[in-house]
Amino acid sequence: MEENEILKLAESLHPLERKVLPIFQGQARLDEEEILRKEPSLQPSQLSMALGWLLSKEVIKVIEEQRQELVSLTEVGRSYAAQKNPALRMADEIRSRGQVPIRELQQRTDMEPDEKSGAIGALKETGAVRVVPGGLLEIADPSKLAEFEQLQAVIGRLSQTSEESEMTALSSEDQATIAAYHRKRGKSKGIFRVNERITRIYAPTERFGPLYERSQSVGGAEEVGTLTPEMLKEGSWRGKKFRKYNIQLPPPRIVGGRKHPYRSFLDQVKQKFISMGFEEMRGPLVESEFWDMDALYMPQFHPAREIHDVYFVEGIDEQIPEKVVARVADAHRNGGETGSRGWRYPFDVQRTRRLVLRSQGTAVSARTLGGKPKIPGKYFSIARCFRYDQVDATHAPDFFQVEGIVLGQEIHFRTLLGLLTLFAKEVARAEEIKFLPAYFPFTEPSVEMHVRHPKLGWMELGGAGLFRPEVTNPLGVDVPVIAWGLGLDRMAMVALGISDIRDLFSPDLGLIREKRTVQEGLG
Repeated sequence: MEENEILKLAESLHPLERKVLPIFQGQARLDEEEILRKEPSLQPSQLSMALGWLLSKEVIKVIEEQRQELVSLTEVGRSYAAQKNPALRMADEIRSRGQVPIRELQQRTDMEPDEKSGAIGALKETGAVRVVPGGLLEIADPSKLAEFEQLQAVIGRLSQTSEESEMTALSSEDQATIAAYHRKRGKSKGIFRVNERITRIYAPTERFGPLYERSQSVGGAEEVGTLTPEMLKEGSWRGKKFRKYNIQLPPPRIVGGRKHPYRSFLDQVKQKFISMGFEEMRGPLVESEFWDMDALYMPQFHPAREIHDVYFVEGIDEQIPEKVVARVADAHRNGGETGSRGWRYPFDVQRTRRLVLRSQGTAVSARTLGGKPKIPGKYFSIARCFRYDQVDATHAPDFFQVEGIVLGQEIHFRTLLGLLTLFAKEVARAEEIKFLPAYFPFTEPSVEMHVRHPKLGWMELGGAGLFRPEVTNPLGVDVPVIAWGLGLDRMAMVALGISDIRDLFSPDLGLIREKRTVQEGLG
């Protein structure tokens, strides 16, 4: 670096840089805490600015980054330390009484609504409890409560201190529990707060020596950095020495507006279907049980229709066609004109009018089939759906499904598998795909599609199959219909390189700005 360049650089040093620069003299490595100890007059924010400027001028460099995970209890976690986590409290009540109505558990006043639904969902998911006739819960396998007892033990250990604990100081079992549960925050606050502390180690570069020597004879405490309107008005600028600015420094990054990565992904999915000749289907978010379940040959005693799996809405649907209701009711009672035996139960025509938040995108397909679709025809829908669920890295209580149906005389199961494979490769950019046999009340044969996520492993994307005659016949369709309902949120996780489903809706502007675009994800 030439002498005149060093002089210009020395003259442009900010007073904060002048405070920090001498601390590096004779030092091979320093971290921020050491610098603050040597110069107590500096505030952490001031030091951060000074180090940033010196780094941009290549006077110092980062030679090492030490990452440390620190864990502590949130307010919610501390409340659980005093009175157990919700799942254990629910389990204690069920264990003491033998069987407890689900509605009664949901009316407890010592928990928030999301805590109650989350606890019931978690107990069911692990197999610790089971639902028995009458909407009752009972303990199914006491050993499956070990997960929640381990969680409580970790909460108890962390509650012994008000300070953050180093993650590496905890047992591997405790670390696994924290890793699982600090992500399960849902709409409420999480149990654990995990922060990452990054300690950067700095060292002087080759520029440091010449610059430090030159800075000792240039500038000073009386140097003025900013010319203010008051100085101009009062004339106090006369006789002052102004700090020179280095106009060669790169300007700050300008962050412009951009479409949200997930919104862009959804738009791209829509365009792909349209380019393949599909027509878009539409349907309401608030749906009747008829279109959401009954028209899909889901019996009215199906467990998925319980209150803990579906969001009910006040009111009834008065606009369901009576003739269609009658044909669907016959299919449930005795198979109708399909030749099957049906579900053989008394169909409740009043219940079918109840309103729910749409729990599956297949409801849109049912409406389309009942509205005289084109034959042959191809239809798709990007449908928002709502279900009670335990929130974690791959589950959410509301989600997007891409729903589709293809009608035609030549349609068969191999057509369906080919389309699903195409969607997984073209939309999710999945490299590994597998199909597993499945059961759904409205399709036969049925299949589940799974893809491998690079970090989370195999994930189910959704289900598919051929609609049963009990679905198509009452709706007036007499040709084969293949159908699928795939989780778009999970497809986006694979396509956009996301490991937590909640990051699709993150308010973190930094994450949104840095996340790769849909063009990078979909190609």
